[in-house]
Amino acid sequence: MSGMIERLPGWPTLPDLFGWMEAGFPGTHTAPGTHGIRVEERLTSEAYVLRAELPGIDPAKDVEITVTEGVLTLRAERTEETTEKHHTEFRYGTFTRAVRLPAGAKGDEATAEYKDGVLTITVPVPETKTGTRTIPVRLV
Repeated sequence: MSGMIERLPGWPTLPDLFGWMEAGFPGTHTAPGTHGIRVEERLTSEAYVLRAELPGIDPAKDVEITVTEGVLTLRAERTEETTEKHHTEFRYGTFTRAVRLPAGAKGDEATAEYKDGVLTITVPVPETKTGTRTIPVRLV
């Protein structure tokens, strides 16, 4: 058995393991039958910023961004351009990702920009004032 690695029954091989990790753990926010989208999130004092890796797409035709009940959903489609048989590790098809926006986010004022294969979505989050309020007690 020199030079060979024995695979334990029930354990994934390395390519299977990396594919599982890239697809996401159970319970991540992707739709069944689609690929996940890798993202970075940042919350500043004025906005929630989501950056998504989406190389090789036309954002004008292939991207749909929606906000419904505080959930931002990003959907993209990448189609294969060649009909010749070849080896590829690129992913084609539908890509989705849904994220819950922070409280107070103004989804209807979101903006999106695409540059160098990265889609950046910015959602304003105004600072909420949390003052102290005195509640009077009534005698009944």
